[in-house]
Amino acid sequence: VFHLFLHTRKKMRLLLYLIIFQCAINSVNTHHVSNPNVVLLMADDLGIGDLGCYGNRTLRTPNIDRLAEEGVTLTQHLAASPLCTPSRAAFLTGRYPVRSGMAAFSRVGVFLFSASSGGLPSEEITFSDLLKERGYATALIGKWHLGMNCESSNDFCHHPLNHGFDYFYGLTVTNFRDCKPGQGSVFLKGVQQSLVIPIQIAGITLVSLAIAQYIGLLKVPFQALGYCLLITAISLAVLIFFFYHFRHLNCFLMRDHQIIQQPLSYENLTQRLTKEAMQFIGRNTDTPFLLVLSYLHVHTALYASKNFRGKSKHGLYGDAVEEMDWSVGMLHVLLTSKYNLSNNTLVYFTSDQGAHVEEISSSGEVHGGYNGIYKGGKSMNWEGGIRVPGLLRWPGVIQAGAYMDEPTSNMDIFPTIVKLAEAQLPSDRIIDGHDLMPLLQGKVTRSKHEFLFHYCNAYLNAVRWHPGNSESVWKVFFFTPNFSPEDSNGCYDSHVCFCHGGFITWHDPPLLFDLSRDPEEKVPLTPETESHFYEILRVIQLAVDNHTRSLHAVPNQLSWNNLLWKPWLQPCCSSLLQSCYCDYDTEGSLPEVHSG
Repeated sequence: VFHLFLHTRKKMRLLLYLIIFQCAINSVNTHHVSNPNVVLLMADDLGIGDLGCYGNRTLRTPNIDRLAEEGVTLTQHLAASPLCTPSRAAFLTGRYPVRSGMAAFSRVGVFLFSASSGGLPSEEITFSDLLKERGYATALIGKWHLGMNCESSNDFCHHPLNHGFDYFYGLTVTNFRDCKPGQGSVFLKGVQQSLVIPIQIAGITLVSLAIAQYIGLLKVPFQALGYCLLITAISLAVLIFFFYHFRHLNCFLMRDHQIIQQPLSYENLTQRLTKEAMQFIGRNTDTPFLLVLSYLHVHTALYASKNFRGKSKHGLYGDAVEEMDWSVGMLHVLLTSKYNLSNNTLVYFTSDQGAHVEEISSSGEVHGGYNGIYKGGKSMNWEGGIRVPGLLRWPGVIQAGAYMDEPTSNMDIFPTIVKLAEAQLPSDRIIDGHDLMPLLQGKVTRSKHEFLFHYCNAYLNAVRWHPGNSESVWKVFFFTPNFSPEDSNGCYDSHVCFCHGGFITWHDPPLLFDLSRDPEEKVPLTPETESHFYEILRVIQLAVDNHTRSLHAVPNQLSWNNLLWKPWLQPCCSSLLQSCYCDYDTEGSLPEVHSG
């Protein structure tokens, strides 16, 4: 009996230890799951096929691949739009960009000038707004591309600091070819196509009026002819001045509200962005922080520092990808080794949309990325334009080395991190994203996205349906872009594909694909090859009707009036007479580079 008593006591003691140990683990997990640090890394125009973790075997991306090895790889992660401005608006707000007016009805779907008046409306709630209210330190470093001013050159109504960020270091617009001397112009072809004919018409009209006046067929006051000539000359002079000075007017670096480098210098630019990110983390090791590092890589103009130039197997594009991977590695070392923050930090890596397949340099070098097996690219809702990398790492909290093929969206980041920060989701508006944590932790196996709506600018282009009782992922296209040349994989004649008029072909009935069997979108299904063809279209049309009823009219931030350059909104760190030149960005010591 005595031995039995001792044995029972030992078992009870062991059981007690196990209970205490489990409670401690639960306590740690509870600590981890509330108020974590959040690091969001967004590439620009990166193809899903450019990364080793998504199958690339020639570009070296070991640091990004490590995020996949130590976290979750989303294999059907989707950008809410195939263009920069609307995609980033959706990312920050968790809402389709058409809800905020950040989707264009015109041909141009992004902001092109720093002195445009459109931008992310102040009424929109961003995840940075909500995390800042919860005591987070917040920073955006890199590309913004969601507007800056409304009525004056310093009202900063659309600026990052007006959308929940405490600190900003970067570009308010984007990286253009025009920003880097010798890289050509993204506007030249468009200007030629748009203005040559009107200028010719104006010239012929003026000459004809002058001849008619001279030979007496028509009496036109010389004063009227003079005014017409003067207006035409002034318009041409303003246009020439603007494009001649485009680099100085639109390509500049800001710290908070101050321009610190105008025009932008590409020298060690990625190292400078990385240094700013590292310093922000270093300043906030004792408080929860949100860091959005929005890389300029790999949008053109391509660039790479001397430590990476010429080192990859894919020219300057590959050099840029590998330099970005180095930057990701620097942040990983900082979080894991220097500050021991890794276990309390959620890291997310993605791209704003797919690779820009039409990007070819003036010398014929491919400057666009690789979208793997997927069709199309940037500006298109073929899978190559919207299926993007989605990597999430959080040791001890989410699964390591897991792959998930459920449809997810970049809009899902909004509710995910808002809930982790224990903030309240807005109740006065529709949030289209869904919390990813149940999926990432293996608590559920199905995405909450039964339907996803794919917009080309403000036009509903395609719809994705993942029925709850099926492995199929149906996708219908109401219209598709007209490729040029016809047998190519993009719109090379116009540099990007457009969303209306003669640039598209409407389909009645819509094109139908099952992405679970045909991810390359090669063979549209027909009533003969899919017995449920009309039933699938009927269900999707009902979903479209419900979705459309949820939309409300809002001011169009990408109207021509909001897109056009307005001289009185032009930010300038010196004066126009000095070509808006300044350089206050002192580099100091930069992070040490090992290019491999």
